[in-house]
Amino acid sequence: MNHALTVLLASCSAITLHAAMPTPEENDAAAQWAKRHVFAEQAKLPFSFTLGGKASDELLREWKRTDATRELDTQRRERTLTWMDATTGLQVRLVSTEYVSFPVVEWTVWIKNNGKTDTPLIENIQGLNCTFAATPKDALSLHGIRGDTCVAESFQPWTRELKTGERHVFSPPVKGGYASGKSSDGPDGWPYWNLQTPGGGMILAVGWPGQWEAKFERSEDGSLHLRAGQQLTHLVLKPGEEIRTPSTTLLFWQGDDCVRAQNLWRSWYLAHVLPRIGGVPQPPTTQIQVGGSLATWPGVQAYLDAGIKPDILWRDAGSDSKSTWYPSVGPRKTEWLNTGTWEPDPARYPQGFRPFSDKARANGMQFLLWFEPERVGYPGSWIGKNHPDWLLPGNSAGDVLNLGNPDALKWLIDHIDGMVKSQGLDWYREDLNGDGYGTAWRKADAPDRQGITENLHVQGHLVFWDELRRRNPNLRIDSCASGGRRNDLETMRRSVPLLRSDWSVVDLREKPMQIEGNQSQTYGLSSWLPWQGAAVPFFKDSYAVRSYYITGFGMVTPGWTKTPESIAAVRKGYAECRRIAPLMLGDYFPLTPHSLDTTSWIAWQFHRADLNEGIVQAFRRPESTSETVTVKLRGLVPQQRYEIENLDGGKEVRTGAELMRGYAITLSQKPAAAVLVLKAIK
Repeated sequence: MNHALTVLLASCSAITLHAAMPTPEENDAAAQWAKRHVFAEQAKLPFSFTLGGKASDELLREWKRTDATRELDTQRRERTLTWMDATTGLQVRLVSTEYVSFPVVEWTVWIKNNGKTDTPLIENIQGLNCTFAATPKDALSLHGIRGDTCVAESFQPWTRELKTGERHVFSPPVKGGYASGKSSDGPDGWPYWNLQTPGGGMILAVGWPGQWEAKFERSEDGSLHLRAGQQLTHLVLKPGEEIRTPSTTLLFWQGDDCVRAQNLWRSWYLAHVLPRIGGVPQPPTTQIQVGGSLATWPGVQAYLDAGIKPDILWRDAGSDSKSTWYPSVGPRKTEWLNTGTWEPDPARYPQGFRPFSDKARANGMQFLLWFEPERVGYPGSWIGKNHPDWLLPGNSAGDVLNLGNPDALKWLIDHIDGMVKSQGLDWYREDLNGDGYGTAWRKADAPDRQGITENLHVQGHLVFWDELRRRNPNLRIDSCASGGRRNDLETMRRSVPLLRSDWSVVDLREKPMQIEGNQSQTYGLSSWLPWQGAAVPFFKDSYAVRSYYITGFGMVTPGWTKTPESIAAVRKGYAECRRIAPLMLGDYFPLTPHSLDTTSWIAWQFHRADLNEGIVQAFRRPESTSETVTVKLRGLVPQQRYEIENLDGGKEVRTGAELMRGYAITLSQKPAAAVLVLKAIK
């Protein structure tokens, strides 16, 4: 990591990496909502379930309630409300968090059987169940983006008008007996929304790395009913068992500016979600793909000799002549699908990865290794032979390792922790391929235990990651899941998405809209995830390479050292992205409408108010007939003078007022890309 950037990030407080900050009125609105729905003695609680056919609202009023509060740090307060049923021994805990500097309230509900017999049937558990008042005349709109489906349209923004009498349902794909189980998968599978109401609104996020469902239903009287939770819950709890709901996060905002609201979200995310190592938030990174043996080091040295020092040396599923790094003797033609027990192939790595990872760190770089422990693709692996009782059939690419099984979970934690230590891993990359994790979970459920396998598996997976990080405080986690298909908020608290979608993988480099699709993905996803990664598949021209500039950047460019022109192009890509990526941790402003049309322009702006610096990225697409686009910049100080540097050459000075009234960007060639760096000057 760049030393100057490390110092900068370490010196910044948790809430100074960004500009959009809430008003006192917004913070008060969040506090008042929490008081009415969580803390008041007769609060209308924001969750629900039925127990033995009776509604939780009715039951909890009769149960013993206790209340405990603790300060997590100077910015967060945790409050736990506990209800106990003396008859069944059932305990319900609502654990909520309030934020001092942000209008955010979030909570998770835990349900535990402290009794000696099975509970009555618990059904329809909703982590969120609330009604928001409105009249039929009030215009309500819902803003969101698509989930990932490995297409150009992934993360495409959308807006839906919420009309009276209508219901909108969202979840990862489910049909008949099939359930995806990947939390940000599918056209309706993005678990984040911005609800706009007259005079303000609310951002909602559901944190659940599994099969969730959210419903927005507007009654004829105009009110809006919101429900969200694990999609299927119809179960009894055995003695000692505990389940939980997805986490619910609400951010309250006022006014009519949805872009500002999204920047409030980004500010909160950077302050309280983005993972930290030693108190330092994850900085932007660059990476290259490597083989992982010292015999392949010349490929790394070529980058170093060219003046390119990547942050991460990334050993993926298929990073050398063999497609996997573990002994692969399974029947599948694609070797990396033969997953099972995770140990380096002794034939290719007789000393494991440690010699390579040690050399990486000695040269100031980090080593990343790809895993996929939840999918056992080869039944002849050690797990398949010795512990078939740990495996759940139903996924399309192998059995699912049941992390709700305590023995399987303990083995996985100890085994991967041992790999992290013995192989010297700086990054743990976890993939999730195949279709039907939800299917596998549901097939394992008895009729009166529907949803239990998924719930315990999700809990186990989060425990696995938390324990890995506890045992290895400097370990970073990459959330790959067939690209961007498990990026819910619980996952993002523990990891970053180094590859936001498989749309940018090498195999799809010739697909129509490959480049424009990545522009579109940056446009849509930046409203929600301030930190995201993408890879450039083989391209070297500026229009293509600049389409992939984001906080996590890499170029897959075999043969790049053959000509001076190619070396210069690759060096330029890494240098430009390294320079501008820190500015992408500020506010984000779309400057043109979203479009995948190749006749259009697309442009956006990032701005760091703490530095009074920012960037504009603009793309004239291949069939655009217009040489010029005029954009109105945002977030600037009107009287401040800004130097505008074009990375293709040339500088000029304008005031913030002039730039916010309109600034013309001209590109005479097509396709072409402009990157402009703005810096306040005296």
